[in-house]
This record gives sequence, C-alpha cells and structure tokens, in this order.
Amino acid sequence: MSDSRPKKPHAHFLENDRRQTWRIEDVFEKFLWSTRFLVLFAVVASLAASLCLFFVGTFDVAKVFVALVGYALGVNEKVDLHVEVVGTIIGSVDVFLIAVVLLIFSFGLYELFISPIDAADRTESSNILDIGSLDVLKDKIGHVIIMALIVKFFQIVLIMKVGNWVDLLILAGAVGLLALALFLMHLGKKLTHDLE
Repeated sequence: MSDSRPKKPHAHFLENDRRQTWRIEDVFEKFLWSTRFLVLFAVVASLAASLCLFFVGTFDVAKVFVALVGYALGVNEKVDLHVEVVGTIIGSVDVFLIAVVLLIFSFGLYELFISPIDAADRTESSNILDIGSLDVLKDKIGHVIIMALIVKFFQIVLIMKVGNWVDLLILAGAVGLLALALFLMHLGKKLTHDLE
C-alpha cells in the first residue's frame, strides 16, 4: 500500500525560499530608497529660481541707484521720485524675501531627503538649517512668507490714495491685523522654544 500523504518540503528548500524573498525585498527597498534622489530636481529648480530672484532684486536696486544719480545731476527731473524710489526698494526687499524662501526650501529638502550639509555644520550661520522635519521646514517658510506679505502690503500702502474715512478705517484695520499676525508668529516661536 502506497503512502498518499503529501511529502513535507525539506528545510533547506524553505530556507532558500526565504532567502529569495529577502533578496527581492532588499532589492526593492534599495530601489525605493534611491528614489529620494528625485528630490534633487526640486532642490536644483528652487536654487535656480532663488538665484533668478536675487538677480531681479539686485537689478531693481541698481535701476533705482541710476535714477537717483540722474536725479542728483539734474538729468532726471521727475517730480515724485521719492514714492517711486521707496516703492521700488520695498518691492526689491519683497523679491529678496521670496528668494530666501526658495533658498530655505532647497536647503531643507536636501537636508531632509538626501544628506546633512556638512559645510553648514562648520559655520556659525548653520542654525537656519536646523530642519528636523517637514513641519519645521513649513514653519520656517511660513514665517518668511508672512514677512514678504507684510512688505508687499507696505509697498501697496505707499501708492494707496486715502479718499475718505472708510479707506482710512480699512487701512487701520489691515495694519492691526498685520500687527496681530506678527504677535502670533512671535508667540508661536516662543511657545515652541519653551516646549523644547
């Protein structure tokens, strides 16, 4: 009478099967981990955009300087050069702040996904790169964006014409809201620092 029970696989076949599964899993995990280098596209693009904005801001300030030299020499006799100069300089500050946002974004993405920046650890200004998570990166970028919006608001206020008391009331309310935003931003920083 023949034995109809199924034969158990040998232990070494099971061990080979496990090794094969681990090998496939290991290869896939290495591939998956390597895809983090796709972040380099965002890092390089943000860095390039930041350099472009730094150039635009510098060019705006240079144009203002040329206009002021012409005004001082009597070549450029614009009547209201003051508002134009202040508006352009404040606009360039806004452009610089957005450039800084992009720079912090590129640094932060690189630090979070690729590797710590060793050169930054050897300098005293490396505290801008204390980015431990995406939440910290978002907070840093959010603070700079709020400052950029405040500067943009100030630029708009310079050219705003106050015609009646409603315009003045709206302006005062907007300034109050900006002050509240700055206070809450400072309070949030203080609370975060106290929790650490």
